[in-house]
Amino acid sequence: MRRVHFSKQSPRRIAAALMAPIFSFFLLGAAPTSLPKQSRLPLDLAVKVAGAALKKCLEDGYRVSVAVVDREGVTQSLLRADGAGPHTIQSSTKKAYTAASLGRPTSDLANTLKDKPELQGLRDMDEKILILAGGLPIVVEGELVGGIGVGGAPGGHLDEACAKAGLETFSEK
Repeated sequence: MRRVHFSKQSPRRIAAALMAPIFSFFLLGAAPTSLPKQSRLPLDLAVKVAGAALKKCLEDGYRVSVAVVDREGVTQSLLRADGAGPHTIQSSTKKAYTAASLGRPTSDLANTLKDKPELQGLRDMDEKILILAGGLPIVVEGELVGGIGVGGAPGGHLDEACAKAGLETFSEK
């Protein structure tokens, strides 16, 4: 272990070493005293939302998958109806991720890209992005907390109708 002798250090170095804690104290005093709070989507609510969306699609005769992700795009709930195609798992998850990541319904994004072809690059900015109707952001009390995606009905507008049915569980509380 190497010993440091202050007698061998320059006076400037000694002063800097002694002053550093004092300056850091002032800098820390300007920092926030607590971490920012973010609303989270509880698991039980994610499962409830996914279940309601799946129920709606099954009642309408569609075998789909439903994914609910949190605000970071991490899957909270994933349900797949008996007989739903294997591709529906990825499509529902990507639609939910897209809605949570971009904070807009995926049908709105699809229409925007149709109207503004110069924005087609949005499709390639993340491999998890899927811009097809069927994904909706989950917003609670004005704060984005996640996304829901449905895949497998014969049309994105039908996927979106099921996703909306899932979100209606928030108004039933």
